[in-house]
Amino acid sequence: MLTHLLQKLNHKPPTTVLLRRKTTSAEYVASRNRDPTFEKLMDKYKNLFKVIAIQDLILGTTTNAAAPPAVSLDFLNRLSQRLHLNRGATHFLRKYPHIFNIFHHPIKLQPYCTLTETALKITQQEATAINATLPLVVTRLVRLLSISVTKSLPLRAIFKVFRELGLPDDFEESVILKKSDLFALVDSDNEPNTHLLKLVGDIPKGELVAAVDNWRVVECCKEDCGVDRNEILFSFKHSYPPGMKLKRNFKAKVKEWQQLRYVGPYEAVEIGKKRKNKIGMMEMEKRAVGIVHEFLSLTVEKMVEVEKISHFRKWFGIDLNVRDLFLDHPGIFYLSTKGYRHTVFLREAYERGCLIEPNPVYEARRKLLDLVILGRRGLSRGHSEPTGVSQGEDGFTEEVKTDSDEN
Repeated sequence: MLTHLLQKLNHKPPTTVLLRRKTTSAEYVASRNRDPTFEKLMDKYKNLFKVIAIQDLILGTTTNAAAPPAVSLDFLNRLSQRLHLNRGATHFLRKYPHIFNIFHHPIKLQPYCTLTETALKITQQEATAINATLPLVVTRLVRLLSISVTKSLPLRAIFKVFRELGLPDDFEESVILKKSDLFALVDSDNEPNTHLLKLVGDIPKGELVAAVDNWRVVECCKEDCGVDRNEILFSFKHSYPPGMKLKRNFKAKVKEWQQLRYVGPYEAVEIGKKRKNKIGMMEMEKRAVGIVHEFLSLTVEKMVEVEKISHFRKWFGIDLNVRDLFLDHPGIFYLSTKGYRHTVFLREAYERGCLIEPNPVYEARRKLLDLVILGRRGLSRGHSEPTGVSQGEDGFTEEVKTDSDEN
């Protein structure tokens, strides 16, 4: 009895251990600071992506030279789920009368859809702009291959981003084959039935200057430059979402990261030799930031889908989750999750929802976005051309109501 009593007195209750639950990737994405301007822009883009998908289907049809390209509504309705058209293709097409024209086919006796004259002019303007900038397209491909560790990339990965890079539809013939002194298509040794685009020309090292290096030069040359030129040597431009609270320890970490040395995107680096200390991991992360920053700088609209960047991760020597990389650096990138996709923007390239330095291809695509934003508005009686259009304060197109506008 005494022994049993002593055991009860000496017995200690088990200590409760509070384990901190690891944040999931989805929770990390949901907890990011949102930027209203980019969210509003992406809200318009998610419908634009659907419009472009249907437009490509229409333009891809083969018809006689006299008739414009067209597809049947029955065909589009069968693809509604794949195109994320929740209420069917017909309902979606009728929302954009400036872009799509539904008519009854006189021979096949069923409803068909074609592009309006305005939309066709925009596609022609975009094609003309791309053909006029072919030298710039060649430079983009050279830079992209130069970032790769092996100076080669899978052709399928380039097909994923050919629109983002401003490449023509026939870039294999119009760019790669015509520039045989720079590019070559070879078979992959590791993956069967895979073609690699390889950089075979010698590019002088001084010609490949990263976009962030050009920004640093401009900042240092400013007369009112208030930063130490030694501090800006490895810095990136930062601008945070409005309302984001910058705590003192966060500012200190960013300052430390800005001054950290790293290997640039066009500089050679040894792959396989990983440094596991803190400084080595930070340098590896900063190099990844520099590579993705340069990748976005090479795109026409300074934005790209995260999944498409992931196809280049191994070839660029990035051993990190690129989506988490964007979330860890909200001052450089902005990640949006609208429209069944994750899209990343280069923050410094945008102001009030528009590119600061637009290009002809972007301007043509922006006209199509303006038609998407208009929807059914801006149609005058008896006409199919948009009327009463102005530029809003946030950079988006708005309608100016006139007496001729329909109710």
